[in-house]
Amino acid sequence: MPIKTIFLDRDGVINKDINYLYKINDFEFIDGVFESCSLINQLGYEIIIITNQSGIARGYFSELDYLRITNWMIDEFNKNNVKILDTFHCPHSPNSKCGCRKPKPGMFLEAINKHDINTSASWMVGDSERDITAANLAGIEKTILVRSGHKIDEKNSNASHFLNSIKDIDKLIF
Repeated sequence: MPIKTIFLDRDGVINKDINYLYKINDFEFIDGVFESCSLINQLGYEIIIITNQSGIARGYFSELDYLRITNWMIDEFNKNNVKILDTFHCPHSPNSKCGCRKPKPGMFLEAINKHDINTSASWMVGDSERDITAANLAGIEKTILVRSGHKIDEKNSNASHFLNSIKDIDKLIF
């Protein structure tokens, strides 16, 4: 049976966006993220993290560094009674010809196929227009652009909703 999912970008949605984050000591969760994600779980949504990580291709950090911080992050969610179903990342550079780097939909399509996701019942929460574009290309029309990451141009955005941060998600999803 297809599941409903809320896809989350990592940097700027889950944690404060600092360039090429890979050190646990530099990781700072966005205020309210655990409570918001707990609510998401309580409402019957699965959570999947979809993130571009070009720092790997650029040589700023390794795949192992990425996996270390991701495992630590998931452990922190677990400690706060939040279940993360899966994570997907693109390690490629912006000029790569890959199909996974947002704004391309590859990571979404992989997640949809792997987990039998009902796209019409699912949401994407991102902090940049490329998150919204990738979700839309994968058939996810319900999208939220948060102001806690990149500067956004709301007038020219394809996002269906805008929030200050994930902390405010209870205003939309209930």
